[in-house]
Amino acid sequence: MTGELDHTMIRVADIDASIDWYETHLDYELKDRHDGDGFIIVYMGPEDMGDAEAMVELTSNKGQEEIEIGDAWGHIAVRVRDLEAAYDELMAGGVDDYRDPESCGGRYAFVKDPDGHEIELVERDHGSPWSLDHTMIRVEDADEALGYWVRKFDYVETRRWEADTFANYFVDPEDAPDEAMSVELTYNYDGRTYTEADGWGHLCIRLDDLHDDWEQLMIREAEDYRDPESCDDMYAFTKDQDGHEIELIVRDPDAESLFPF
Repeated sequence: MTGELDHTMIRVADIDASIDWYETHLDYELKDRHDGDGFIIVYMGPEDMGDAEAMVELTSNKGQEEIEIGDAWGHIAVRVRDLEAAYDELMAGGVDDYRDPESCGGRYAFVKDPDGHEIELVERDHGSPWSLDHTMIRVEDADEALGYWVRKFDYVETRRWEADTFANYFVDPEDAPDEAMSVELTYNYDGRTYTEADGWGHLCIRLDDLHDDWEQLMIREAEDYRDPESCDDMYAFTKDQDGHEIELIVRDPDAESLFPF
């Protein structure tokens, strides 16, 4: 079971304002939209994104005017060709100055979207410009977190950064293409705990067979959170050791809609 990451879902208060922000500043386009009973879901990504690249899913719930981010959720990172030029372009476009390249040692930078979700800029020579490079989540036990992704999903650790007080571990499916999105697991050494909030939604993994892979996850003792039957056999959800939700879907490339319903 080596499914690649399909999308990262975050919640937003004003769906139209968020769509406009991602279209204006990241050159994203609307890939699909579903207006449900009391909620709206949209998929967005670069216009010419590759098949292995991940989308961002924006979810807006009717009547929810404020989003609480929490600290268990970290950020999404997008790829740019020239870090300084990309940051200057965002500043010229009216994006608030949050963490510029100089304050980050010239290695990366950060901005925030309208709801306060952090977006890291990383310089890459692969993948579509502004495509999702990785999603960062915080974990309370690095050994458990790495073991979870290795045992449950056959992911491998592809790189790491260890500092004096924290470490970042990146995990991917084995032999994943460079343009696929990674998961960044951030572990702080001081034993802190984290708070889940409604701003952070989930990671989503594309599978070959929803039911067979779900059964394999159950054998591997993944959490039985929302099985395929409870989701009308369209998708399923499990959780990692820290409670981060992970959606499981089968994506039909020939379907008219990106949504399974």
